[in-house]
Amino acid sequence: MKKLLTHWSMAFITLAAITFLGLKEPQVKEILRLKAFDLLLQSETKQVSQDVGVITIDEKAIEKYGQWPWKRDILAEVIYKLREAEVGIIVLPILFSEEDRLGGDAELAEVLQYGVVISQVGTTQTNKNAVPRGVAKINDPMPWLYTWPGMLGPISELGENASGVGVVNTVPEVDGVVRRMPLIMRVGDETYPAMAIEVIRVAVGAPSYQIKAGEGGIIAMRVPGYPTINTDANARIWLRWNKEYETISLADIDQASKFKGRTVIVTPTAEGLNSIVATPLGEKYMYEITANALQTVLDGKQIKRVDISALVEIAVAVLVGVMIIVATRFFPYWAIGITLALLYSGTVYASYLVFHRYSLLGDASWAVITLTVVGFHSVFNRFILEFQQKQEIKKQFGSYLSPHMVAQLQKNPGLLKLGGDSRELSIMFTDVRGFTAISEHYGKDVQGLTKIMNRYMTAMTQDILDNKGTIDKYIGDAQMAFWNAPIDDLDHAENSVRTSMKMLDSLKKFNEEVQQEGVPAFGMGLGINTAEVVVGNMGSDQRFDYTCLGDGVNLAARLEGQSKTYGVLIVLGPETARQVKGKIDVFELDCIAVKGKKIGVKIYTVAKESEHHRQFLESYYGGDWKEALNRLDTAKDFHDDMTDYYSNMKTRIKAGKPKDWDGTYKATSK
Repeated sequence: MKKLLTHWSMAFITLAAITFLGLKEPQVKEILRLKAFDLLLQSETKQVSQDVGVITIDEKAIEKYGQWPWKRDILAEVIYKLREAEVGIIVLPILFSEEDRLGGDAELAEVLQYGVVISQVGTTQTNKNAVPRGVAKINDPMPWLYTWPGMLGPISELGENASGVGVVNTVPEVDGVVRRMPLIMRVGDETYPAMAIEVIRVAVGAPSYQIKAGEGGIIAMRVPGYPTINTDANARIWLRWNKEYETISLADIDQASKFKGRTVIVTPTAEGLNSIVATPLGEKYMYEITANALQTVLDGKQIKRVDISALVEIAVAVLVGVMIIVATRFFPYWAIGITLALLYSGTVYASYLVFHRYSLLGDASWAVITLTVVGFHSVFNRFILEFQQKQEIKKQFGSYLSPHMVAQLQKNPGLLKLGGDSRELSIMFTDVRGFTAISEHYGKDVQGLTKIMNRYMTAMTQDILDNKGTIDKYIGDAQMAFWNAPIDDLDHAENSVRTSMKMLDSLKKFNEEVQQEGVPAFGMGLGINTAEVVVGNMGSDQRFDYTCLGDGVNLAARLEGQSKTYGVLIVLGPETARQVKGKIDVFELDCIAVKGKKIGVKIYTVAKESEHHRQFLESYYGGDWKEALNRLDTAKDFHDDMTDYYSNMKTRIKAGKPKDWDGTYKATSK
């Protein structure tokens, strides 16, 4: 179970949870989606409409014609003047639900038949003077239409004479912002057109509308003689805000000729006379909603949102979520930042592109939310994972690597190959000489013996750590270390040998200190072998160590033991000597088959080698031990530091050559 609930699987679980939430279509998602659409709508370039003009009943007009509401014969006079200016359809988004107390209804009724569309409004209570408009139905659209409990229309005298009567209500979204307008609404079994579509009907002279419905709602609607209008399932259109409307005051109606051929909206705008509604572009007057709805229909470029949009958006969100999880798993942090920026900008730009090129609404908000949440979770997971990894590295290697090397591993864990990596290492074994005398010195003082051994090990260990070595283990008074793991070291052979030389120098200083304390001097033997071995975490599930295994390790241990046999402090294996030759003086000691082995290897120590010594070895390997003995004495004179070695070799030669001598000495002890 723990393996399943990794940091990365948790990131995928987060992605799955967000995806599930997105599929459930919560209200918060709808609000975010609408806000994203607002940004798209705001991004459209504004142009001046050539189809619609506005005449405002503003403060200037009221100053000219008197206090509002005016006697309706004033409006009749306005309509006459507009007809003289040869404007198109005249729209009066004014509710005439009560008779004119000043008696101007007859005059207004007379002119309403000349291409004038007046208003009615959907209500929650009253149903009075409503002017329905029949529709030709293909299938049954009624269940899908926006429903008002009631409709408040103009007085019958005006309603019967007007060229058209349109509904001017807005239908806000869940956040109170008006973005869509239904073109057809219903009250009971009657249908009522919105002002925008009623203007179109009057303009083409059609008696009614046609609506086609399917299993999923309204498919389309049209005014006979006018192109099909694409709507959503509830007969709504998305309002575009890409047009601005040339406006004059009613007080300047003499300038109305500039609106020749245009639909003209005559509307109150003076303070307190017109409703304010929230739109994607901020607060707007009610008449601007009517104007935009009409302009949207006239342009014939309805904004669409296809049925599969939500699923496509979820798929995109999942895709970007997976991409950021993969990026945070494998990319460096700077690349993750670039990936995030590209995914953010790419997703947003894609929605921008399809909107401006194809008038399609694509919601980038859920993809952005997914990218943010999953991206943050994944980056946080990575941070935690790296922190835990660093702590684990420190815990695992802190005791046998230098702080600098531990810091390198923490900075770049990729350097660490755990679990068994085959590689060439230089392995060192050390052992204390003279431990019996030291032990006897302390007698029953076990604590004192422990302290002095810890001092010795600390001094030797520090040299190893300072020279890129890895402490493997302590075995009593013995020590094992290696080079070239876990961090690569191209000069591992040289570093191991130089470390052994430094350890001998440190041993001299250590002995000077302890001898002043009356403690017997410490001796030390070292064996170093370079070979390909297996290195990694070895052990059980309960306990394991970072160590190395292989025949090369065993040989290194045997070489340390042979330092006594040959009377030297350091014994090098053949590959170690080969790699350091030319950088460090090496002295060939013998060809030896260590205990447990049949095949011999040449072994070396750190010393300068003379031609006389090479001549001695030539005779020795060749089996001419008499000549070898003679040459030994000559060589010994040139190597004052190798006295013990030559003495031991002399003793061996005098003991007699083995009958099966092949140039390889067969060791009988470790």
